[in-house]
Amino acid sequence: MGERGFMPTANKNFIGATAALLLIGLAALTIIVSMSIWLVELNEEEFDRVLAVRVVRANAVDLRAALQDIETSQRGFLLTASENYLTPYTQSRDDIAPLYTSLVQHARTLPNLTGPVARLGEIIDDKLVELDGTIQLVRDGQQQAAIEILQTDRGKELMDEARAIFASIVQTTDAAYVEAAGNQRSSVDWLRWTTFAGAFIIALVVGSAVWMALRYTRELLNARREVEALNAGLEARIDERTQDLVRANEEVQRFAYIVTHDLRAPLVNIMGFTSELDTTMETIQTYVLADGDPLSEQEIKEARLAASEDLPEAIGFIRSSTRKMDALINAILKISRDGRRPLKPERINLGELIEANANTVQHQVADTDGRINLDIKTPPIVSDRLSLEQIFGNLLDNAVKYRAPDRPVEIDISAHRGPNRRIIIDVKDNGRGIAAQDHQRVFDLFRRAGTQDQAGEGIGLAHVRTLVRNLGGDITLESEFGQGTTFRVTLPEQLPNVDRSN
Repeated sequence: MGERGFMPTANKNFIGATAALLLIGLAALTIIVSMSIWLVELNEEEFDRVLAVRVVRANAVDLRAALQDIETSQRGFLLTASENYLTPYTQSRDDIAPLYTSLVQHARTLPNLTGPVARLGEIIDDKLVELDGTIQLVRDGQQQAAIEILQTDRGKELMDEARAIFASIVQTTDAAYVEAAGNQRSSVDWLRWTTFAGAFIIALVVGSAVWMALRYTRELLNARREVEALNAGLEARIDERTQDLVRANEEVQRFAYIVTHDLRAPLVNIMGFTSELDTTMETIQTYVLADGDPLSEQEIKEARLAASEDLPEAIGFIRSSTRKMDALINAILKISRDGRRPLKPERINLGELIEANANTVQHQVADTDGRINLDIKTPPIVSDRLSLEQIFGNLLDNAVKYRAPDRPVEIDISAHRGPNRRIIIDVKDNGRGIAAQDHQRVFDLFRRAGTQDQAGEGIGLAHVRTLVRNLGGDITLESEFGQGTTFRVTLPEQLPNVDRSN
């Protein structure tokens, strides 16, 4: 009694402690994630700054080298008047503008370089004017005038100022690079320590939770042993109730299958023959409502054919489908009332039963210019009629539903006697086929194979297999993807006493 009184308190304490640990773990995880995101973003900003600084430094160095190259090339040309000296000038002259543009763009990340970079642009413009002018004077034969310009030292002063600015840019970028790299290292250190601290806290929370779970589990085991001692026969009763639940669940699944799947085939058939009735009625109305207007022999022939053959045939098929629907609905109502449908053994002509089921999809097959071939060579069997109708109705419906779009539907149904008083029925179609890896999958409940372009819940073949096994048989398939499928149903000639709960 003491242990039983202790359990509610222990359970309450366990729930409270677990909730507290979860809150602590959630808070630690939130802090870790937030800090990690912030530090990563900070590190990315510093990384972008490092890249910009490196580009500024590289542009400054390259721009300085280009100015030096064109100045050296200009001086050689002024002294020799040889165009060969202008090759470096021409090459470097074209690089200056894009280098300076890139320098201006990336220097925006370093505000203290805005003024020097702008002044550098003015110097470059002035220097290029001086260089281009002296080169043109030499080409015009005024070499002495060009040398006199050079001797004014104006160009030297511009280059000296430019070199000073370049040196300042390099020094500034180096300092900025060192600062950004230090910031990155600091961010990484913070991220590392945050991760370590968070990992320690989470490990502590998990360890505490495991310890509490183990302790609570021991308490539950003790309580379970006490309950087992007081209720020695409880396990057997639980097993019995579990079996009842399993059987009830199977019936619910079968019920859902009948509602969503089996009833669809006769409905589609009725709709198809209703459409055919509309066409037939139009032909008959043309004849009946002629009001004395002369009709052609063809119109009269079509009206008589519709009245004598098409109309009775369509009505007959609709009645056949209606009777099947009525039987299914009655079965559904009975299942819902009784929970289980007992098998009703009766003598059945298998050829007539399969032919009747084939007629329910004949209209859909005919729409594709296809055909159904029957070769039934078996004696009458004793089995459950409704189960057989559902089995072959489902297989035929699937053969039509999953047909290959590029060829007419062709279904071959053959049946013959096998060993040990068994009946073997093959339902072969030329549809899409089933991939090898899905041969067993299609029989699993709620599993479907191939392209899912048809409505359904994946319970049809699972229900078919259950029905076949309830009759004491089995179902297998052979299929090649893209070629077609053959379902082989093996049934006993005489329905055995099968326990449907197994």
